[in-house]
Amino acid sequence: MFLTQHARLARLLALAVPAALLGGAYLSEYGFGLYPCEMCWWQRWPHFAAVGLALLAYTVTPRRLWIWLAALAIALSGAIGLFHAGVEYGWWPGITSCAVIAGGGSGNALEDIMNTPLVRCEEPAWTLAGISLAGYNFLVSSAAALAISVLMVKDRNA
Repeated sequence: MFLTQHARLARLLALAVPAALLGGAYLSEYGFGLYPCEMCWWQRWPHFAAVGLALLAYTVTPRRLWIWLAALAIALSGAIGLFHAGVEYGWWPGITSCAVIAGGGSGNALEDIMNTPLVRCEEPAWTLAGISLAGYNFLVSSAAALAISVLMVKDRNA
C-alpha cells in the first residue's frame, strides 16, 4: 500500500521518537545511575508498544492504522509523564506505594536491601531548567503525538 510523504514522515517519527526516549532512559539509568521509579516504568511501556506498532507500519497493512496506534501509545506515555511530573511538583498526590528499590544484586538479599537506594516517585532524579525527566517525557511525547497526528490528517486530505 502506497504511503504519501506525510505518512512516511509520521511513520518515521512514530518509530524514532519512542526509540530515542527509551534510549535516553536507559542511558540515564545505566550510564548515569538514575534508576527509574515505578511511574518511570509506566512511561516506558507505551513507548515499547509504540516502537512495535511503528515497526508493524513498515511491514503490515493497513499501515496507517499502525501509525495511528503508535501515536496513541506515544500520547499515553506523555499523559503518564504529565501525571508523574505533577506528583513530583506536588500538584497532586501520587500513588502511595510508588517506590522501587534500585540496582542489581550481590546474592545476599539482606545486604542488597540495606545497601540499595530507594527510588521514590515524588522526588525527581534529575532536572534541567526546573523540568524533570517525566516533564520532558510529557513535552516530547505530546509534541510527537501531535506532529504524527497532524501529518496523518494531512495525509488523509492529500
